[in-house]
Amino acid sequence: MSSWIYLASQSPRRSQLLQQLGIAHELLLADADEDAESLEAVLPGEAPVDYVQRVTRLKLDAAVLRHARRAARPAPILCADTTVALGAQILGKPVDADDAARMLTQLAGQEHQVFTAVALASGTRQWSALSVSQVRFAAMTSAQIAAYVASGEPMGKAGAYGVQGLAAAHIAHIAGSYSSIMGLPLFETAQLLREVGVLQP
Repeated sequence: MSSWIYLASQSPRRSQLLQQLGIAHELLLADADEDAESLEAVLPGEAPVDYVQRVTRLKLDAAVLRHARRAARPAPILCADTTVALGAQILGKPVDADDAARMLTQLAGQEHQVFTAVALASGTRQWSALSVSQVRFAAMTSAQIAAYVASGEPMGKAGAYGVQGLAAAHIAHIAGSYSSIMGLPLFETAQLLREVGVLQP
């Protein structure tokens, strides 16, 4: 069995969380000619829970093809996707500062859900898991939102915030998995890694 894995994600937080589990890993990132962003397009009327699982499967399929194309060393491949949802509305990564402020204004004073799907491939087999958490933001003034957006932290993050950063000052309550809200649910990920022998049973 492999004692290390590939992580097909650009997220430094996912890499940090794998390190927390003591999992040696190598990044398996998209080539310049791959249209990785198109994988995250939302289908009309798609529910957040369906969206996050579909996108994660697409990411894993793309990573498996990438691995084969490069004739890379064999090892399990891990993918994940995190989606923030306010009711049925999916809040993706903000396109600019105004978009980030719009999302944060929606989230302020409200409870929302965070879905993180994880998928693992080893040889011809695949496994998957889903983590669902609830996050409630306190009310935020327009000045607080502007200051947070100005920090740059919302960019590149689903829902325009990072639970592990400055946004923590505005998060009143969390129910579920903190690591999942960061981007990789460690409990579910550990279960998958035990399936392929990377972690001990």
